[in-house]
Amino acid sequence: MANSLLADRDASPVGKRWAHNFVKRQPELKTRLFRKYDYQRAKCEDPTIIRNWFRLVANTVAKYGIRSDDMWNFDETGFMMGIIQSGMVVTGSEREGRPKSVQPGNREWITAIQAINAEGQLIPPFLIGTGNAIFPAIGLLQRAEMDGQITS
Repeated sequence: MANSLLADRDASPVGKRWAHNFVKRQPELKTRLFRKYDYQRAKCEDPTIIRNWFRLVANTVAKYGIRSDDMWNFDETGFMMGIIQSGMVVTGSEREGRPKSVQPGNREWITAIQAINAEGQLIPPFLIGTGNAIFPAIGLLQRAEMDGQITS
């Protein structure tokens, strides 16, 4: 934009740090880091769409007489076990280089499925590891076969 305005006046284009310097000269402006955001997810945050969704849910609950203890939310998430996170350590001042923490080689993805109803009742989480299903409520560890069968 700045370059097109300058081109109309036969002026030379802006420098590499022009935007940074412009923001510094304008006290009402500041720079912020942005994060990537999926377009489909952004569309789901439209207040009109959200309002219409909750209106539809309320109408459906009223029409069919659905009780709050029969309305459940199930969610699934995945996380990796065995990953070391960065952290801060205190070392002697004579030490050179960055301290290291050795990453164990046994990383594994775990899937957790949780459920809670509108009354606040919950079902204990269901954890799934590589080939195993963990049932915390009853303390069993069962093996899931490739055909989907679960055996003890």
